[in-house]
Amino acid sequence: MYFVAGLLVVLSGLFYAADHGQLGRFGAQMCTYGDTFCRHPVYVLVGAGLAAVWGAFVSMK
Repeated sequence: MYFVAGLLVVLSGLFYAADHGQLGRFGAQMCTYGDTFCRHPVYVLVGAGLAAVWGAFVSMK
């Protein structure tokens, strides 16, 4: 689950960079398909936090 949380953090950064035009053509294509996430990358970041909390909860012994 920590892998998923890390992946979502990276995706959040990519959406943020795409929204600010730092990824060029690839970023424009990302924002075409994920417009909501480009405008609000914090949604993906919150998902990463929830995945990390869930991973910590599940791994408790």
